[in-house]
Amino acid sequence: MAAKIVIVGAGYAGILTAKKLAKRFKKDDSVFITLIDKNPFHTMLTELHEVAACRVDEESIRVSLKKVFAGRKVDVRLDTITSIDFSNKKAVGEHETYDYDYLVLCAGSKPTFFGIPGAQEYAYTLWSYDDAVKIRHRLTEIFTEACRIADSEERRKLLSFYIVGAGFTGVEMAGELAEYMPILCEKYEIDRRDVNICLVDTLDRTITNLPTELSAKAERRLRKMGVNLLLGTSVVGIGPDYIETMAGDNAEVVRRGTSTVIWCAGIESADITAEAAKELDSAGRGRIKVDGSLRSVDYRDVFVIGDNMLYTPPGEEHPVPQVVENCEHSADVAAHNLTCLIRGSGELIEYKPKFHGFMVSIGGRYGVARVGFPKRMFNLPSFLAMLAKHFINIIYFVQVLGWTKVWGYCKHEFFTIRNRRSFVGGHFSNRTPSFLLVPLRVWLGAVWVYEGVMKLVEGWLKSPKLEGFFGGATAWYNSILGTGADGVTQATTAATDAVTSATGAVADAVGTTIINWDILGLFRIIFVSGKELASSTISDYAFKIDIPLLNRFIDSVVLSSDGMQLFMQGFIVIAEILIGLALIGGLLTTPAAAFSLILQLMFVCTTGLYLSTFWMVFAGIAVLIAAGRIFGLDYYAMPALKEGWKRLPLIRKLYLYND
Repeated sequence: MAAKIVIVGAGYAGILTAKKLAKRFKKDDSVFITLIDKNPFHTMLTELHEVAACRVDEESIRVSLKKVFAGRKVDVRLDTITSIDFSNKKAVGEHETYDYDYLVLCAGSKPTFFGIPGAQEYAYTLWSYDDAVKIRHRLTEIFTEACRIADSEERRKLLSFYIVGAGFTGVEMAGELAEYMPILCEKYEIDRRDVNICLVDTLDRTITNLPTELSAKAERRLRKMGVNLLLGTSVVGIGPDYIETMAGDNAEVVRRGTSTVIWCAGIESADITAEAAKELDSAGRGRIKVDGSLRSVDYRDVFVIGDNMLYTPPGEEHPVPQVVENCEHSADVAAHNLTCLIRGSGELIEYKPKFHGFMVSIGGRYGVARVGFPKRMFNLPSFLAMLAKHFINIIYFVQVLGWTKVWGYCKHEFFTIRNRRSFVGGHFSNRTPSFLLVPLRVWLGAVWVYEGVMKLVEGWLKSPKLEGFFGGATAWYNSILGTGADGVTQATTAATDAVTSATGAVADAVGTTIINWDILGLFRIIFVSGKELASSTISDYAFKIDIPLLNRFIDSVVLSSDGMQLFMQGFIVIAEILIGLALIGGLLTTPAAAFSLILQLMFVCTTGLYLSTFWMVFAGIAVLIAAGRIFGLDYYAMPALKEGWKRLPLIRKLYLYND
């Protein structure tokens, strides 16, 4: 059955619905999916505060819709829907009118100002990508101006920040701002005591979705960071350089000087949803009533999900909350039910959300969370709360843009973070200049070339040597462990060739066993010295992971014939030389370093390694990422290869690239 599906809004709910439908109908050319949004990108609304307070770069919260739907049958349109003709099944945009058989309305929300004078005109909102960028620039502008003001009162007034609303967004913005202030103060040589950050709310505690004890923890943390909490205080007016508040119903109105008010006090449905709510049954700031299958109670071909839906599950007292998890769950139900209706088979399912809690970050280092299952919730300490928040974000990115966005997220949050603004501090942040790795990269490459050339000289391409190579090393270990009767004799003959190889396989006299652990019969960890411990040097210690299954494979396959031995020897020689040349030249450094590590692991599991050779393992790890971009051919090759790789249709569809 042919069907046109129009999805209005590319927020959390819209983007997931489109992806799920595209997957279900990827082989059905009669189903057309159109996704309409006013922006060419999806915004991570839960991370706006990080951009606003300059913890991460602006692009970290943008997700290109073109990239998300590359190779998928979703027609992404850049347009703003202004009205919907439900009777004639038409969505009317500023640039085009879209016919539909089924409509999914998930246009999201916008800030609501509750009729407070001056709020809409003078306050900065935090509900879009543009809002976050505007606040970010505003902070720089204010401090640039403040450092030039000699009058202390004027400077303090300029550096007074009021955040209205102590819910999730307000608390996260206050925490982020407080964490950023010392950095700005040091940069612009301003006394931190001149900066005033206030969080204002009419309620008597922060984040009322969380238990009282977690609200108290959040409040203690905010106060410790220098945030003044004005709880039980109403905002009654906002001007260009002031905010008016009132504590209690009959208290006196207090006017406070400020240059910046950030509005985080509530949301209402987006304009198009509010317009639709005039015709559809709705309540609660433009939220549209739906049945259990998430269809409008007025029109059965209209699905309403995410923030726009008003639905109270059976047995619950309150409508589903306007949170990301609701968007994810409702998108799944809508996609399933749409599939059933279009195909004319299967049963519609009822929306039965099971929310798993809430997480709030207060700056980049601290958070509070209550997570679990509907009937079993528990509080997480700060480190685990932040870990859970990042983990949930990564799970979401896996659904939306796969590997490329997960890598980008980790890069922004951990690998390029500055001023230690992460719950793991700055321990993962790349601070070492890459050019310092060049000598290590070149030396590692030179050693690999040397090892390969030496094997050529020894005749590895002419006659079988692996049997003696592996057997001699094994005999030497057995002689130390006491498991081979004539191990010493074998070691002094067959293992000599292995000593000069990159493996560092050992062939001296019997020494001392330090570790000989059998792990469940699956593998054995062996650590020995070729001498008495008192006279041992680092070149006398050897480490091996003995794996019986691998040993049987070597005996039955690798050593099965002279021809197979020569093939494997040739592979090892060529691999060592090519890896070495690649590292020296800085060409394809990442795969070369990865193969270097694989060879080292292979040697650890067959002949073992001297500790004096282990530096090659750590060097391989050190040069694994981008070491060839400095004084190497990757400086020229990688951008071209990366651009060509990204253009391959399958790669774009599977997101197997990095931005």
